[in-house]
Amino acid sequence: MNLRRRVAVAALVLAVPVVSSCGVGFNEQTDQVYNPAAGVDDRSGSVNVLNALVVSGTNRSGTVIATLVNQDQTHPDKLVGVAGAGRDSSLKVTPGGATTIPADGVLNLATDGRVFVRGSRVVPGNLVNLTFTFQRGKAVTLNTPVVSANDPTYAGVKLPS
Repeated sequence: MNLRRRVAVAALVLAVPVVSSCGVGFNEQTDQVYNPAAGVDDRSGSVNVLNALVVSGTNRSGTVIATLVNQDQTHPDKLVGVAGAGRDSSLKVTPGGATTIPADGVLNLATDGRVFVRGSRVVPGNLVNLTFTFQRGKAVTLNTPVVSANDPTYAGVKLPS
């Protein structure tokens, strides 16, 4: 291989990492949290509230679903309650399932928690303010979407009777 070709190959080898990293930085989209689901998330406390939403089978009633993730690796936590907040403080909430969130574990309200809500604003397409209160972790208030139970995604969710 002649000298010019060697220099060209060496320049190309050195340029590839520089050219391929043009769009890389600390705020790239692949480094951002992305939730492709309808629900909302809060990761500000020791218990993460993930994909929180209300599944409504009939207007004015629904089931609160969310995944509660205990970030404490040594102590379990407990969901003390779910309540309406702000303009939704009049919501009637009926708990009916598991409330313990194991240390470094999860509680899935869709399958284990059974929290039912009733109120005039529990209608698909609306947002309702819900506060999740924990025994050890800080309370979290979310503007939670209400979705229709007619969506096949929520076919297995138990609805209030």
